[in-house]
Amino acid sequence: MCYSCYTQLPKNTRCCYHCARPLDIDAPLCGHCLSHPPAFDATYAPLLHDGATRYLVAGLKFNAQYKNARLLGLLLAESIKQNPHRPDCILPVPLHKARYRERGFNQSIEIARAVGNALHIPVDVHSCTRHRDTPHQTQLTAKQRRTNVKNAFSMVKPITAGHIAIVDDVMTTGSTVHELAISLKKAGVARVDVWVCTRA
Repeated sequence: MCYSCYTQLPKNTRCCYHCARPLDIDAPLCGHCLSHPPAFDATYAPLLHDGATRYLVAGLKFNAQYKNARLLGLLLAESIKQNPHRPDCILPVPLHKARYRERGFNQSIEIARAVGNALHIPVDVHSCTRHRDTPHQTQLTAKQRRTNVKNAFSMVKPITAGHIAIVDDVMTTGSTVHELAISLKKAGVARVDVWVCTRA
């Protein structure tokens, strides 16, 4: 990506520390996180889900444009380099096996591999599974999203990492990563961060 295109990407510069929700004022937390703290500890979402970033995510997710995963992963890794709290490993959000067969790949894994390679952090794709085939969340309300992913994840291998970063392409309400963070903390993980390419 050339410098001109990079400077035009919609940056998420002023946002909630906990969930990366864009804020109109300088404040560490949004009202929702103050009243309903999520299970994860911090979110890093350097870009907004708009314009070119929306195009990149859609091209990866629905047209298998793998080159977009590498670009999005490198953009995310570049932002994460400023973060002093490096996790023990990266865990991409799992897809249910039916969805995996339908799509042929997991976009979160593709992005996580690019991030892991850039930051020299191992990627764990074996410890957690999505045991419920939840419907697509695109047209659901925030409340429906929370219900949709409730208890959708389970651990299939013991977790020894004390600090894990969940990686995904886009975060809308945070319901999916909240549920995944609950499973990780029940398994003994002390700190769970969320690293997403874009924030809706």
